[in-house]
Amino acid sequence: MAQFTWSLLALVIAALSLGPSFAHVLEALPRLTVWSPELWRETTVFGGQFRLFGVLGAPLDIGAILAPAALAYLLRDDRPAFRFATAGAILVTASLIVWLGWVAPANRVLATWQPGPIPENFFQIRNRWETGHMVIAAIKLTGFVAVALSVLLSRSRGAAAR
Repeated sequence: MAQFTWSLLALVIAALSLGPSFAHVLEALPRLTVWSPELWRETTVFGGQFRLFGVLGAPLDIGAILAPAALAYLLRDDRPAFRFATAGAILVTASLIVWLGWVAPANRVLATWQPGPIPENFFQIRNRWETGHMVIAAIKLTGFVAVALSVLLSRSRGAAAR
């Protein structure tokens, strides 16, 4: 029962963590190619569009590391499933490291922007922010697939043993 519970929890939390990251990818094309710098800055920096991404996203990201790690511990005797659960936890950890090294520095700059003229470094900061989120989404998707494979492998192996 514990394995089932942690499998479900790991999948749900990983999916909820992936959701906001994938939303960034879906929004990126118009934000990069159609939106004016003024619109991008207004919605991203001043409009509070992404406030809940941080408030809810950060705890979900931590959960998306811890739940697969706990699942990996439970699957430690099932090597293939253990490896995939561990990989999922590592990949989500990597996505957080990428956020800290790639997106957080851009966020620090965005926090200094004021209404008025568009800053000279606008395109550099915007592109860093957008591409960082795209890379994070790709890493999280790979991590989600790894967790899903760990659950599928452990379930199929358990069914074969019965």
